[in-house]
Formats: sequence, structure tokens, C-alpha cells
Amino acid sequence: MRAVVLVGGEGTRLRPLTLTTPKQMLPVAGRPMIERVLEHLAAHGIDDVVLSLGYKPDAFRAAYPDGVCGGVSLHYATEDEPLDTGGAIRFAALHAGIDDTFVVLNGDVLTRFDIGALVSAHRRWGAEATIGLTPVEDPSAFGVVPTDNDGRVTAFIEKPLRHEAPTNLINAGIYVCEPSVLERIEGGRRVSVEREIFPQLVAAGALYAQASDAEWIDVGTPQRYLDANLAFAGPDGHRGEGTVVDPSATLNHSVLGAGVRVGPGAVLDHVVALDGVDIGAGAQLHHALVGWGAHIGAGARLYDFVVVGDGVRVAPGTTWSASRIDATTISDAGG
Repeated sequence: MRAVVLVGGEGTRLRPLTLTTPKQMLPVAGRPMIERVLEHLAAHGIDDVVLSLGYKPDAFRAAYPDGVCGGVSLHYATEDEPLDTGGAIRFAALHAGIDDTFVVLNGDVLTRFDIGALVSAHRRWGAEATIGLTPVEDPSAFGVVPTDNDGRVTAFIEKPLRHEAPTNLINAGIYVCEPSVLERIEGGRRVSVEREIFPQLVAAGALYAQASDAEWIDVGTPQRYLDANLAFAGPDGHRGEGTVVDPSATLNHSVLGAGVRVGPGAVLDHVVALDGVDIGAGAQLHHALVGWGAHIGAGARLYDFVVVGDGVRVAPGTTWSASRIDATTISDAGG
């Protein structure tokens, strides 16, 4: 079984972390996100993956020069210009010569969804495409997918108002497709699989879906990136090699990369600090993401999902809330 994994987006909601690193190369509990994604595919019998690249494609090639990652063989398909989800699927699949049933996965989805069961259901139904669904509390930010009793999709509704959503089952970004789906996607332009291709398949009665309540995280925002790190780190958190935490510091639900230093009296509560971060004495970080090699000055306070960019120096004693801090931000603040 082969798969297309979509990793071409710019990850704008995770800036400034993604200004230098594509989202799927950011670490999740010490390992790049893409490795965890591909290991899940490998566990369900997928042994060959083509990465649909767009933003900073060289980062992937440099990380896996032997073309192997997470137990699967890798191929790379790099778009010259953004083609949206449908266009990216078509481009990557044709580039890799896919001519049989294949899986598509959004590269920022971390899940325990049983992909093997989804493939089996797809074949049992004789579907042209089958979507994995997951339940969420608020479906308004996603594609909502109602089905009939036979699993056939009756509509595909992108981002409905919460009170108008007919179900809380949303598109989980996991698909099983026949090659005929590629013929529905016009080449040479941006095509959204959610807004153009899936409605076509609904009209043809050829789109099916199967729901699962397995763990599912769409790693697209600072909160969900934090959630993913904590989920994979477990209750004891994670400390990378060479990390030093002063005995008087307090850590709660935090994930620390390699070579991190946490000073006396510092408090870290729901924090991800990447490799080489230095956190000064008495600093307080609550729900914060700190990029590679950043320095948090003594007594600084960061809370409410502050995101600090790579190498940024946050001045001692300063307070930041719900901010994206990069070199420009620091300069404008006089730091």
C-alpha cells in the first residue's frame, strides 16, 4: 500500500517557529512530527510514501538523505507553486506513478486511527474514496461529514456555523482513494479536494466515510502543538539529552529538548522548549512555546500561548501575553 502525505503548507499559525522550520519537522516529544506520522502509516501496512512538498522542501531531504523515515520508503514531489489539497494530491500521486488504491494523509495529523480498518471498509463498500472521520466538540472550524446508514456520505460541508452543523463528525484528514479520483482533479491549477472533488463524489454516490473515536490531534495551532507534545511525552513529560533543571525550579506538564537549561526558581507550566533554550532564574512560563536556542531572561513572564522564535532573547523582567515574539517584535519593543 502506498500513501501521499501532504506537508506543503507554511504553518502560519505556528509562526515564528515555522519561519525557519516546516511544521512537520518541528519536534514532538523529541522527534520530528513527520517521523511520528510515518511510523503510524508503517504500523498499518504502508511501506511507500510520497511527500507532497511546497514550503522549505530541502529540510525534509536533508533530514532523510537515504530516503527512509519512520520505517517507510520516501519519495519527494515538490510543487513549483501551491496547488491546494486536491492539486497537491494529484501532483504527488502522478509524480510517484501511483496507479492503485492509495492512502492520503494530512502531514500535521497525529492519530491512532486504524487506517487498516478504513482501507478494509473502503474495499467492502466499493467506494471511489473513503474519508476517516473523528468527533469534535466544535465542528465549525472543520469539514463536517454526515452519512447515511450505509456509510455513504450525503454532504460535505466546509466549516459550518456551530449551530448549523448536522453532525459533530469531521473530516480527519485521512482518505483512501482509487486512482480514478485523480482523473477528477484538473491539472495546472489550484484545486481543493474538500470544496471541489468531495462534492463531486457525493453527487456521484461514490464517497463513503467511517468514524473512529481514536486519539486525533490536528497540529495546526500553538495549543494543539502543545497538546501533541504532551500526549507523546506522557505524564512525566520529556527532557532531552544534556538538559539541566535547577532543583528549585518547578516543572508541570512540560517538554524540554536537548541542552535546555532551567534556572533557579523558574516555573514552567504547560511549556514546550526546543533544543538549546536557556530559561533564567525566576522566569515564569505558562502555556508557552520556545524556539531553538532562545533565551528567556530572569524574572520574565510568558503566558497565554506566547510563541518565541528561534534565537530570540526575551529581556529580564518583561511580561508577554498571547504574543508571537521574533527578532522584529523584540526590536519594536526596545528589547
